[in-house]
Amino acid sequence: MTDTSFDTIRFTVDGGVATLAFNRPDKLNSFIEQMHREVRAALDTVQEETSIRALVLTGVGRAFCTGQDLGDRAVMIDSGAKPDLGTTVERNYKPLILKLANLRVPTIAAVNGVAAGAGASIALACDLVVAAKSASFIQAFSKVGLIPDTGGTWFLPQRVGMARAMGLALLADKLSAEQAAAWGLIWSAVDDDAFAATVDGLARKLAASPTKALVRTRQAMHAAATNTLDQQLSLEGAFMRELGWSADYAEGVAAFIGKRPPQFRGE
Repeated sequence: MTDTSFDTIRFTVDGGVATLAFNRPDKLNSFIEQMHREVRAALDTVQEETSIRALVLTGVGRAFCTGQDLGDRAVMIDSGAKPDLGTTVERNYKPLILKLANLRVPTIAAVNGVAAGAGASIALACDLVVAAKSASFIQAFSKVGLIPDTGGTWFLPQRVGMARAMGLALLADKLSAEQAAAWGLIWSAVDDDAFAATVDGLARKLAASPTKALVRTRQAMHAAATNTLDQQLSLEGAFMRELGWSADYAEGVAAFIGKRPPQFRGE
């Protein structure tokens, strides 16, 4: 296991699985400028280190992440001066979501507690979202006069439809993990005592899977939101051509014919 030292996150790599844990438990893992920098650095490591085959995002303590720390000077209203929240989004939250969306490995959000505001959006940016049954999701933006950001207005309607997305955004009601799973917002809600083992099992399954195929699947699913059927069929053809030339496809076919478990390398 490798452990890289940061102040506001914990970042470890074990057996091909990287775990990035938001680590400001006294502030419910809310974001400050330093945390953004450290998260970006950790994601860069995941992108560059070829031995990493899957990423788990989670939180330390009783929260997953509650979004922006409103006490951070970058967003405070100080002596009548108005903060430029658009700059904060462009400089910090947009790059974070784009890094997650374009990561070369599959991602799991392991939502251990409340995921609120941008924290909920960050979870939804991952490929799989698994939550402890005690966890919850809150689109808290309207409570402070804002809109869902960090991709929230993109993820919510796609996951649960416009009616439920609008209700979550306008009312800012707490959504339990079990209801989130029932609505299709997340993959599953898991009993708290089985949560850690379930996340570990999923992460190791993804890390042993054909990485390129999983990432191309993510890209194709996202592209479908704006593609015509004709465009999507062409994209599928292009990805299938590429993957058909991969070492993992050759291994998968050989393992199927040989009636043995495949040994994928992400190549």
